[in-house]
Amino acid sequence: MFEYVWLIPLFPLIGVVINGLLGKKIKNESVIGGIGSLMVFGSFLVSCGILMELLSKPAEERVFEKVLFTWIKAGNFNAEIGFLIDPLSALMIMVVTGVGFLIHVYSIGYMHGEEGFYRYFTYLNLFTFSMLLLVLGNNLLLMFVGWEGVGLCSYLLIGYYFHKKSAGDAGKKAFVMNRVGDFGFLLGLFTLYWYLGQYHNVWTINFRELAASAHLLPVGGIVTIITLCFFLGATGKSAQIPLYTWLPDAMEGPTPVSALIHAATMVTAGVYMIGRLNFVYIRSHETMMVVAIVGAATAIFAASIGTAQNDIKRVLAYSTVSQLGFMFLAMGVGAFTAGIFHLMTHAFFKACLFLGSGSVIHAMHHALHHIHSHDDPQDMRNMGGLKKQMPITFLTFLVSTIAIAGIPGFSGFFSKDEILWQAFANPLHGDLNIILWATGAIAAGFTAFYMFRLVFMTFFGECRIKEKAKSHLHESPLVITFPLMVLGLLAIVGGYVGIPKLIGDVLGGIPNYLEHYLEPVFKGSHDFMAQQLAHGAAHHSHALEWGLMGLSVVIALVGISIAFFLYVVSPSIPAKFTAAFPALHRAVYNKWYIDELYDFLFVNPCKAIGNALWKGFDVVVVDGVVNGVASIVKGFGGALRNIQTGYVHNYALTMTLGTVVIIAFYLFR
Repeated sequence: MFEYVWLIPLFPLIGVVINGLLGKKIKNESVIGGIGSLMVFGSFLVSCGILMELLSKPAEERVFEKVLFTWIKAGNFNAEIGFLIDPLSALMIMVVTGVGFLIHVYSIGYMHGEEGFYRYFTYLNLFTFSMLLLVLGNNLLLMFVGWEGVGLCSYLLIGYYFHKKSAGDAGKKAFVMNRVGDFGFLLGLFTLYWYLGQYHNVWTINFRELAASAHLLPVGGIVTIITLCFFLGATGKSAQIPLYTWLPDAMEGPTPVSALIHAATMVTAGVYMIGRLNFVYIRSHETMMVVAIVGAATAIFAASIGTAQNDIKRVLAYSTVSQLGFMFLAMGVGAFTAGIFHLMTHAFFKACLFLGSGSVIHAMHHALHHIHSHDDPQDMRNMGGLKKQMPITFLTFLVSTIAIAGIPGFSGFFSKDEILWQAFANPLHGDLNIILWATGAIAAGFTAFYMFRLVFMTFFGECRIKEKAKSHLHESPLVITFPLMVLGLLAIVGGYVGIPKLIGDVLGGIPNYLEHYLEPVFKGSHDFMAQQLAHGAAHHSHALEWGLMGLSVVIALVGISIAFFLYVVSPSIPAKFTAAFPALHRAVYNKWYIDELYDFLFVNPCKAIGNALWKGFDVVVVDGVVNGVASIVKGFGGALRNIQTGYVHNYALTMTLGTVVIIAFYLFR
């Protein structure tokens, strides 16, 4: 099955070609949506076959490289179009194609009747193709092609409703901010290639060859520069401080796009990239510390903003930024498996949450449209009591909310608790560990609060929609609810593949399957960390681990209890709180004014410089030179055109005078 790995990205690309070239003529939405969905489903089936074959092999043999052809050959530089299959890439293609397929199916119902239906599915298939290229590419340059591809597709899909200025602005914002990060990615790529080639004569960008040459890299120094450059790329693509502000604005795109970006594709690319280059990152303690601090800071900062938002999709957007912070926290403390584990579980419950919000918006829009109301269908203040009208959406949304809150028994608990424990117990950062753990635990408490605030405002209490619209509220069709049910189930059971050893021992010796599965990918880094830090590694008791686990659950339960009290028991208190602390509420509601700060520091100065260059240099100098030359030519032309009178006798006179001048020249020279 490994030989057919090239089919995985090919199927979505076929969908791009068919719908892109023929979709406008096909017109039938079922056919267009069916083609787009079946192409991704085909990739999913091939991915399943590859995973099964991979699992059938011994751990040390779970790697395969399929090179299709040489792409670029110039001197020592060699780049191939090739695909790498190992436990990490196999897990990623399962997530991308599995969750991506469900989002495609959901889109058939959600986007029904939308103008440009074929264009939407073309972009969606292109997005999937780009992400698959990113995670399967066997070298850094091919990864970068996929990296840029998802960036392009995010621009196209965020700005899908391009007739809206806000959507166009959001698309451009995402595109520009990602270019800043991509510049860092390229610097890291160039520097890594140059260093290994210049000093060790290893001219390669192939991942397997880079991993084999990792021992040639120094600890710190140039490696710190390389990894920080790559991390700048990750902060852009995965929306971390300081390049996170584009992601909340990405809500301007259709809701299924939000699910695809936030759960299965683009924003996980930075986490995957660090996981793929783990053997480089582990050799720079400084970079690992930066990654951990940025991840923890982003987790709590974004979570604080989520507590005051009223747009249902915007709450989920800041939730994504925060959860990505947890993943980077894991990567920064050397818990690579835990970071990838949370990436997987997050894909399940976050896709369900976004698609669930889309189901709610779909119902609200339908009801408000019937009464010709212009109320915002995404504003949670217009909702309430929807669990009666939308039981399937409610149950799947509730399950996923419990998962993201980190309640035991659900997928998010296993992955998030593992991250918090590793943040506390890792041997890398010494006294900083307690701060990293505390920051993560508080962020988890915020998460539980604002996510259940969302649930209580949307599904509980009295329905706040206009009375005439209530009778038009109903559950979404099966094409929308079926993906919700599948993802809701995965939000429950998806974490049991990575049960921590502490819990597994209590349950009869259940192993951490995911840890063993990913061990071949991260073994080199784990061995290096053990050798370098053996003297500083602390051994913590099981009692301490149980205690911290219980404390994190208590913190989550406290967050849920506060949300229940404020938005179910005494719903009048939030208004009193905002009235008592208006400045604090305005600051949080306005996202701590970071967008305004960026406008002041970067956007407006760039606009001013651009306008100055336009009016001062372009208009005066460039246009002046061009227009000056044109004026001179025009003046000469104006003088010479007087010769062209159109009268024959004038031309005859001119010819006679010319003849006389020539004869005189020869006679009197």
